[in-house]
Amino acid sequence: MPAVPVDSPTAQRVTALVAALEPSLIETRRHIHAHPEVAWREHETTTYLRRILTEAGLEPRPLDPTGLVVDIGADRRAPGLRRVALRADLDALPVPETSGLAFASEREGCAHACGHDIHTTALLGAALALKQLDDAGELPVGVRCLFQPAEEIQPGGAQAVIDQGGLDGVHQIFALHCDPKVEVGRVGSRIGPITAASDTVTLMVTSEGGHTSRPHLTGDVVYALSQLATGLPAVLGRRTDPRSGVNLTWGAVHAGKAPNAIPASGTLTGTIRCLDSREWERLGRIVEQAAQQIAAPYAVETEVSYVRGIPPVVNDERAVRVADAAVKDVLGADAVELTEQSLGGEDFAWYLTHLPGALVRLGTRTPGGPAYDLHRGDIVFDERAIGLGARVLARTALLAADHEVAGPA
Repeated sequence: MPAVPVDSPTAQRVTALVAALEPSLIETRRHIHAHPEVAWREHETTTYLRRILTEAGLEPRPLDPTGLVVDIGADRRAPGLRRVALRADLDALPVPETSGLAFASEREGCAHACGHDIHTTALLGAALALKQLDDAGELPVGVRCLFQPAEEIQPGGAQAVIDQGGLDGVHQIFALHCDPKVEVGRVGSRIGPITAASDTVTLMVTSEGGHTSRPHLTGDVVYALSQLATGLPAVLGRRTDPRSGVNLTWGAVHAGKAPNAIPASGTLTGTIRCLDSREWERLGRIVEQAAQQIAAPYAVETEVSYVRGIPPVVNDERAVRVADAAVKDVLGADAVELTEQSLGGEDFAWYLTHLPGALVRLGTRTPGGPAYDLHRGDIVFDERAIGLGARVLARTALLAADHEVAGPA
């Protein structure tokens, strides 16, 4: 792990405040981890966090149906005070936990396999530290902490937060996401697209059906599906900008039961991902046109269902520079690394369609330990990432108040 620098008094203050909170933060994380709740059902988690925040002297506002918004720093004390938002997600996955941890999930078939319990506890730690700074008159910016529900489903709980005024008065927004391939003590960042848009495509193909000995007398649903399965990704490769990272991958094919009968219907379902917002806007039309044209020669009817999910997360350059400066200030000059683009989806993207911000990747891999992938039931996160994440979030909010840190656009 990089050494924590000693040349920034504010960084030292944040580090000291979070260090005092770390034992209770780890206890909180373990409680949340053992009691996971899936999207839109995070009632116990919301109540638990609300109690902790209220006992600290904050006034969290519950969202409908789950989640919290809490403001730190009173606008009335400083007219025109800028407000920065920090976001974490609350929901777990419908995945059985096989980690063997002493505080493993107590709920069958449900686990925090994406690290949202780490995100939530890091934001809690940042909120509690910032509250102490505010009490001491040392908070130069208003901070809004968003404990968001339902990140793991599309189109995601971010929309509900926005609809309920979560971004009102906010100028920038920041978030962390666990990265179990990056060592604890390091943070990955990237200007521009860091995650992809994620949509769902379903093709239903129908005909009269018939006997496999006489395919010429009916529309061959299975054959048409096979042409769509291979042909549609190929068309996208020539109808979209190759720099946009468009990827269509099928996850389910269903048609027929008997080996000697051509079925009357079949479906093909998959996900389409894209790193470019402009290409994302066009994809639905291209898929509809291409699917109809590919299937047309086979005398079948084709119905296309294209469900838009979430846009790509496109990090603002100035916001990334703020986050990078915060990481270097509290974790060390060598703690930032360039992270790769991912075709995974993240509904933090919805916030960035309204205001500038950045999502960075918090290292959670124990040095020398295994490198897990997210959404695995056996995943284990290094708990030192909780305090480090809290320091990064708190310091990011403080630096965001300083226009000079961002530099030129």
